[in-house]
Amino acid sequence: MPTSDIRNFIAFAQGLADASGTIIREAARTNNAFVSKGDDSPVTEIDRGVETELRRRIGEAFPDHGIQGEEFGAQATDADYVWVLDPIDGTKAFVAGIPVFGTLIALTRKGVPILGVIDQPMTRERWIGADGYPTTLNDTRVATSGRKLLPESVLSTSNIELYDSETLPVFQALRSSVHWCVYGGSCYSYGRLASGGIDIAIDRFTTPHDVLAHVPVIANAGGVITDWDGAPLTLHSSGHCLAAANSELHRAALGRIAAPRAGVVPAA
Repeated sequence: MPTSDIRNFIAFAQGLADASGTIIREAARTNNAFVSKGDDSPVTEIDRGVETELRRRIGEAFPDHGIQGEEFGAQATDADYVWVLDPIDGTKAFVAGIPVFGTLIALTRKGVPILGVIDQPMTRERWIGADGYPTTLNDTRVATSGRKLLPESVLSTSNIELYDSETLPVFQALRSSVHWCVYGGSCYSYGRLASGGIDIAIDRFTTPHDVLAHVPVIANAGGVITDWDGAPLTLHSSGHCLAAANSELHRAALGRIAAPRAGVVPAA
């Protein structure tokens, strides 16, 4: 892909994040009403308003691109380029007024994420990663930590309630191997991993919009992010993810979760 194309996509994605941030900031402290979706997760008018605006802008600028969003589903996802949107990742935190939520914007080419944005509108922190470009936080280059040993590592998971009886042992096996764990960070944790504050992140997600924006952000900061089998995350992935600061730490974490996934209780 020509360098000029990815530069144009980065600039356009910046504009999308600017638009979403404006909408969210105006509403965050005055409108936190929500309804529950079929899976009992909350959705607000703001989620829908943000996604509607981002879809409008993408449709005007790139009418031949596809879109997959959390609130309004898939559109032309067989296109070469598909935008993947999560207007407010961490809606429960948004409703509660805890600023770890954010807007996730990814661009895939032939199903592979090539551009990702993690935007925290309240703290005005924005991570951007793209093929051929180092990850930045507010235009300053960032990098993952240098820690390579599980016992020295800080782990993150977004919501312990997302695990079920089969997957909770996977998380617990990894948790028992690290120094300590932080909870509830949503997309903000993946930004902090790219910046070196967190070493490993694991989550049981169900859809690509939860995770695809993280892939270019983490990979271009020096990290590794895959599904729980170590396979690349694409438009067709389930969303389960394991991210780490480097390949050594990622390999160790994959090894730690392999046993409980096979139904074996690992040694302490």
